[in-house]
Amino acid sequence: MWPNRRLIDLFKTEFPIVLAPMAGIMDAELVIAVAQGGGLGSLPCAMLSADKAREQVNIIRQRVAAPINVNFFCHTPLDLTAESEARWKQRLTPYYKEYGLDPSAPITAANRAPFDAAFCEVVEELKPEIVSFHFGLPDQALLKRVKAAGSVVISSATTVKEAVWLEQNGADAVIAQGAEAGGHRGMFLTDNIAEQPGTFALVPQVVDAVKVPVIAAGGIADGRGIAAAFALGASGVQIGSAYLRCLESKVSAAARKVLAEAGDTATVITNVMTGRPARGVANRVMREVGPVSPDAPVFPHAATALGPLKAAAEKQGRTEFTNLWAGQAIGLGREVPAAELTRDLAKNALARLKALAG
Repeated sequence: MWPNRRLIDLFKTEFPIVLAPMAGIMDAELVIAVAQGGGLGSLPCAMLSADKAREQVNIIRQRVAAPINVNFFCHTPLDLTAESEARWKQRLTPYYKEYGLDPSAPITAANRAPFDAAFCEVVEELKPEIVSFHFGLPDQALLKRVKAAGSVVISSATTVKEAVWLEQNGADAVIAQGAEAGGHRGMFLTDNIAEQPGTFALVPQVVDAVKVPVIAAGGIADGRGIAAAFALGASGVQIGSAYLRCLESKVSAAARKVLAEAGDTATVITNVMTGRPARGVANRVMREVGPVSPDAPVFPHAATALGPLKAAAEKQGRTEFTNLWAGQAIGLGREVPAAELTRDLAKNALARLKALAG
């Protein structure tokens, strides 16, 4: 029924729909629900320890027999300089005073770890059917071990050049991440946010440039978007924002309210929250300090000093320092069970494709 079955055949899922891994607001429960609905559930591990990742995968395996995707960041860690830390703290000091916090108090460092030998051992032990990466690919020695474990490897590209690089360096499929997409930009061969193409422009050019299946991501939140992605030559889609308000997500009540009220102009690309470009619903600190600020320390250290502010505001039911990662189609999201949403997305996409074919 699908006009292109390359991704279904590669992943062995019922539908060519991938749940975007959304670190910090989801766990095994959402992965299980999407898998039960026929899609590919993705577990984000960037903010987990190796032991926690192992625990989460085991929970998923106990509940579903479907293929799963385990996702990792593979950025090169950069040290926070004393000068950069002091400049950032100074910029945030008025907020600390407003909330009665001490800006000189010790703070827990940001916990976004890149893929390493410990994570690789988890992959070798648990053998997830798919392993996805963000910010490129890990070094070839680790990548060979992942492939030897039998996992299909995919990663995100924000430009045609990145897509070609991923194919040449071992990716079995490429996620074409348009500028509309929520969360961190997967960019790794460029740092120019202004040049990032949108999904409609990026997908067909990536399809023409690589031989591996292409997964469209960014601004896709319903059957119409899925059908459009297939019309552009994609073999599947990756969807995140549409699942944010699903019953199984761990988004807080305050954040759910903000997301429910968000429309097409609600999101911006910012570096203020973590130090790396990412799209999310604009909050107070994004508006007043950014959305892009030269004062933000390198990834992921910008998040460290924001931690106490985020915690203090959330205690009051406020999200002014919370990173609500979401894409430009956030207004199409619904508060329904994730399995039901997955089946509806597939059903509506097939109906749209059939109508277009007729």
